[in-house]
Amino acid sequence: MPTQPYDYGVCDVCGTPMQEQTIKQDFWVHGELIVIDNVPAGVCPQCGTKVVQAEVGRHIAALLGNAERIATAPRMAVPVVRLEFPPRTIIPA
Repeated sequence: MPTQPYDYGVCDVCGTPMQEQTIKQDFWVHGELIVIDNVPAGVCPQCGTKVVQAEVGRHIAALLGNAERIATAPRMAVPVVRLEFPPRTIIPA
């Protein structure tokens, strides 16, 4: 029997109705970037705010506490770009 879609309500930031999506969610844990894929969430199509159900949040917390699962998870390279602000003005010679 299929489950009914969860009603995430409206966005707390802008009031737009949330839409159910499956997302990637990133977390920084002890200086390490961890990306969790396949997270069911409510996403605001207007401002991008994301929310998850409490049960999903508890499952994520347990997953982040599972050192063995994190240690054996696939790795990916991520570019790191430093923001120079304010931008430096380059004067042509």
